[in-house]
Amino acid sequence: MSVPPTRLICFNKPYGVLSQFTAEGRWRGLKDFIDIPGVYVAGRLDADSEGLLLLTNDGKLQARISHPRHKMEKTYWVQVEGVPDEAALQSLRQGVQLNDGPTRPARASLIAQPEPLWPRDPPVRVRQSIPTSWLELVISEGRNRQVRRMTAAVGYPTLRLIRAAIGPYSLDGLAPGTWRGI
Repeated sequence: MSVPPTRLICFNKPYGVLSQFTAEGRWRGLKDFIDIPGVYVAGRLDADSEGLLLLTNDGKLQARISHPRHKMEKTYWVQVEGVPDEAALQSLRQGVQLNDGPTRPARASLIAQPEPLWPRDPPVRVRQSIPTSWLELVISEGRNRQVRRMTAAVGYPTLRLIRAAIGPYSLDGLAPGTWRGI
């Protein structure tokens, strides 16, 4: 019996879609977008987050991508409430204390709104009296809701979270709900 060739799928996961094929409650599943037998998610992305999700049929590749010991970097674009000052950015860069321990140091910088950026459905809430800004945050671990908890820990709650890259793989050219094989 021959071994099937390794497949790697880059998927731009829209808001409201789970990182699993089966829908649950109000959240849709991957089967609404990807009809490829034998591929599995390498890492997770919460239903209320958007962006790059990798799927593969290769268990060793799945482990290299998702297991924390490999420290594969993940790049996020994070819209936060307020405009983080240098002290908040420095805290993110040094690692912040969360309830499950300190995070590894991250690369953190203020960025312009990423382009091209698709509208989110539903839209992010807007408060006239509080500005929003965008951060690029690069982390090498993947705890549950880690980026949201990190920005909250430094006083800037996350409003929108988009994973732009995992290691060498990126969203480049992928519209929400579309995928490409590599």
